[in-house]
Amino acid sequence: MASNTQDDDDEIVGINVTPLVDVMLVLLIIFMVTASYIVKPSIEVTLPKAATGGDTLDTTLSLVLKTDGSLYLNGEATTREAVAARCREVGAKDPNALAIIAADIAATHGQVVTIIDLVRSNGVSKFAINIKPANED
Repeated sequence: MASNTQDDDDEIVGINVTPLVDVMLVLLIIFMVTASYIVKPSIEVTLPKAATGGDTLDTTLSLVLKTDGSLYLNGEATTREAVAARCREVGAKDPNALAIIAADIAATHGQVVTIIDLVRSNGVSKFAINIKPANED
């Protein structure tokens, strides 16, 4: 009797990487598309530099004053009347409410003082001026 010592199973000597590459490219495209939705739109201002200053962790109101006098509240264009109303609303709910004021470096001192006065006279007594640290370029 003769026995057959050869296996009928063929060994796998290579891996087809084409499906793996296809899946990776699809995942890459999905991440690239969704990354644009994750990033918040920002308002471009040039912040003044200061050697002293710290990070703020819990902000209630974020105000941005551009050079042309336009005002933004929490990233949306607004008016001084709307800011006053929002300050009254937030100030009534939380006596420790904080307003972070970011003014462009070319904004006048008078414009910044007007915004500070607007915030403080409408119930938000705590405020901070947003700056760019001097060691950042």
